[in-house]
Amino acid sequence: MKTSLFYLPSVGSRADIEAGMAGMRGDLYGNMLKEVGEQARLADALGYDSINFTEHHFHVEGIELSNNPVMLDLYIGMQTKRIRVGQLGIVLPADNPIRIAEDIAMLDHMTGGRANAGFARGYQRRWVDVMAQHTHGVHGALPNKHDQIDAANRAAFEENFRIIKKCWTEEMLTWEGKLWRIPVEGTPWTVEASQRYGKGIENGLVKSVGVVPKPLQKPHPPLFQPFASSESSIRWCAEQRVTAVLPPMHAKHEARLSELYAAVSKRLGDGVAFLRDIIIADSDEEADALWQNSSRFMATAWFEPFGFRRGMVDPDTGEYPSPQEMIDLGYALVGSVDTVCRRLEATLKRLPAEWIFFWAFNGLVPHAAMLRTIERWQTRVLPKLGLA
Repeated sequence: MKTSLFYLPSVGSRADIEAGMAGMRGDLYGNMLKEVGEQARLADALGYDSINFTEHHFHVEGIELSNNPVMLDLYIGMQTKRIRVGQLGIVLPADNPIRIAEDIAMLDHMTGGRANAGFARGYQRRWVDVMAQHTHGVHGALPNKHDQIDAANRAAFEENFRIIKKCWTEEMLTWEGKLWRIPVEGTPWTVEASQRYGKGIENGLVKSVGVVPKPLQKPHPPLFQPFASSESSIRWCAEQRVTAVLPPMHAKHEARLSELYAAVSKRLGDGVAFLRDIIIADSDEEADALWQNSSRFMATAWFEPFGFRRGMVDPDTGEYPSPQEMIDLGYALVGSVDTVCRRLEATLKRLPAEWIFFWAFNGLVPHAAMLRTIERWQTRVLPKLGLA
């Protein structure tokens, strides 16, 4: 099993966030970079497989300050030797696919072939609607909503994804789609050097373009999609050989989606990852207190209003688990080493997966406690279960 750290990342403590406008404080942002860098260096030394950052904008609240995950990847990559760096994920409908392809290819070279590529669709309308206004009709699409906004968002996501793969794998690129035409018809280019040393020019017009550099990894870096929770997303991931990262959801939903991925891809367990809060302390009581002040605070204040709690509903009874039931059932791996081992073992028996993504609540969990959790997971939990 592979383990990846996943950071929003937030800035400051719960008290800092509750004081208001924490995202505006440069001191908190600088401290976040310092602490996440130290956590990443420890994870690198211990043998963690990767580290990933989300993409969001305008987070004056201080909750998700990751407006450029590729730059954060490079920041971590320059401090580490072997851990892979990725994104969960770049929001394709709100960006330029050629620039994304270029940025990740550059990251791959600069880190010696350690880049992963994670692509998301975007659900926070406050920023997606602003950043995607160049794409007519594309808005943030909420989880579990299947409407015209969702359809337009998905169409933009899939077109941009296809362009990115062509940028990486084809010498010269042409594309004619709903959102993009590459190159623009009738673009003049009479530079003689292009005729001598390049390709793509015919009779003084641009007929194709070459996106460079290509990634160091061939044909391209490993692909991920967060946080796939619908049958259409899982089917698409399986067809495209993209690892689907499942958010915490009821065991019946997890089983159904994992089985669907395996049926489409013909790869049981491979290509599926699951996300979990992980906090390991000296006692269950200490770990629970840290969890209540980090993940539970964040879930109630931020994620539940976007509809993410719906995935936890029992499809047969319509009931939601209590916070304590979430821990008891292994949806959050919180407790002492022995408790976390027991709950992880039970989870893996029902949910075969290639990856586990460790949701690291930096700042909300004090730095020293984060370092202890990172160390205990790799040196005490995984070896005890024969997974190291």
